[in-house]
Amino acid sequence: MAAKIGPSGGGKFDLGQNSEMNVTPFVDVMLVLLIIFMVVAPIATTSIKIDIPPATPPKNDNAKPPTFISINDSGQIYVSFGKGDIRASAMDRLVYDLPKALGVSNPTNERVFIRADRHVKYGEFMAVINQLQLDGYYKIGLIAENLN
Repeated sequence: MAAKIGPSGGGKFDLGQNSEMNVTPFVDVMLVLLIIFMVVAPIATTSIKIDIPPATPPKNDNAKPPTFISINDSGQIYVSFGKGDIRASAMDRLVYDLPKALGVSNPTNERVFIRADRHVKYGEFMAVINQLQLDGYYKIGLIAENLN
């Protein structure tokens, strides 16, 4: 903010034109808004303390164990037939082994889980998934291991 102090020939009280912008009111308004938002923000986030009970899944002792397709690092395919019963299979045998492993009248509506070794080539993994889709299995779950 600048003003001429001395006379410049215009008159006793003529200070001339000042072409600089006065930003003091703008800064004042912004600081006031900042303070308002800092005060209001914690008030706006109210929380109500609620003691929520944990959800427990229903117990179903007749539940069928999930069916897994496992691929090891050499590309060999295995299918799980119930608890602990894992049998070797092949790409062309999946269409016969999966209905036996699932043991239901409409096996293509059941979920099939697939897991593979870390060193399995992506093409081999996708070949198994493509074969499953060709056979009508569209509910495919991918199994990953938690590293923690």
